[in-house]
Amino acid sequence: MNYLFTSESVSEGHPDKVADQISDAILDEFLRQDPEAKVACETFCTAGLVIVGGEVRSEHAYVDIPATAREVIRRIGYTKAEYGFDASSCGIISTIHEQSPDINRGVVRGDPMDQGAGDQGMMFGYASIDGDEYMPLALSLSHKLLRTLADIRHNEPELMPYLRPDSKAQFTVEFSAIHRPERIHTIVLSTQHDEFDSDDRMHARIEKDVREIVIPRLIASLPERTARLFDDRFILHVNPTGKFVIGGPAGDTGLTGRKIIVDTYGGRGAHGGGAFSGKDPSKVDRSAAYAARHIAKNLVAAGIADECLVQVAYAIGVAQPVSIFVNTYGTARISGYRGEDADSLIASRIPGMFDLRPAAIISRFGLKNPIYEPCAAYGHMGRTPYVKDGMQFFGWEKLDAVERIRSEFGL
Repeated sequence: MNYLFTSESVSEGHPDKVADQISDAILDEFLRQDPEAKVACETFCTAGLVIVGGEVRSEHAYVDIPATAREVIRRIGYTKAEYGFDASSCGIISTIHEQSPDINRGVVRGDPMDQGAGDQGMMFGYASIDGDEYMPLALSLSHKLLRTLADIRHNEPELMPYLRPDSKAQFTVEFSAIHRPERIHTIVLSTQHDEFDSDDRMHARIEKDVREIVIPRLIASLPERTARLFDDRFILHVNPTGKFVIGGPAGDTGLTGRKIIVDTYGGRGAHGGGAFSGKDPSKVDRSAAYAARHIAKNLVAAGIADECLVQVAYAIGVAQPVSIFVNTYGTARISGYRGEDADSLIASRIPGMFDLRPAAIISRFGLKNPIYEPCAAYGHMGRTPYVKDGMQFFGWEKLDAVERIRSEFGL
């Protein structure tokens, strides 16, 4: 029997994402000056006010917190007083203090490769064959719809001149009994907008533009196998409350780390509970989650399974993970092995193929570079890896272990 699955995304102007981007921009500034900086930066945004707090350990870096925060807010598009939150006039308070030496002693070691995990916990990576990015399709489409809307707002404002920065999208996808996407069932898009002289005219104009401009652009950007899932039967809800003028931090308080499902897999797979933004890579909440995604994606791309969840767990101050778990949901293809036996075999082979010590993860993906602000909106996973200014961005998305995996399993 077919079933429905739904995931959501939020735009760069959503208050929680404003907070995430400020936290990661501050992290980037510390790492730009001191790659060894230890940073845990949290941001709170509300009407007219930003509060930045957290812990930092650095020998020489100095970051102008207010200037960094204002630049992020300006880039997102909060530049008008009528938004109730704008880059030039909002108040900014910083309460950053020094990191606890009790944490630092477990992380910093004489041999850098013996660096311990910055905290205990479990992290998950997930991949599936839903789409070309090996991401859950409902989440991937939600991200792409909002990026299409943001591109119009930033680069072609004459098409939809009323757009403001805050928005949310949600896709419901119909899947077959064998977990293959069959069609797009429902799309929900709520976008902040300017005042109109008539609420009815406002709603009709926005829905028309979404249906005739935004969705066709989205579909045109998709690979054929995904584009064909859109037919004339999908249900579309645009601004279903009828009006969305007050938004962003003026409408809802924003906090760093409150959109961890949007950041990862949209409710598919699993999540260990740790947020990413504002944390330097010694925090395995971030670095090990990236490593687990890299492993899961390469396993699926290698043809080991159609769907794969990888869990790694750590003890604070200890370099090697305390456990590795794999679940391929019965889709593994390994000669002589099925179900849990196949999953156990894959898990047992991972340590020989991937070094999961924090220092090794950091080195492999270049995580001491200032590469984090672009991660903080539209997902940390499923992005296209690229090199800029000699730095690798989204390196955990590279398919650079496929042949090694195939050789290991005799494929």
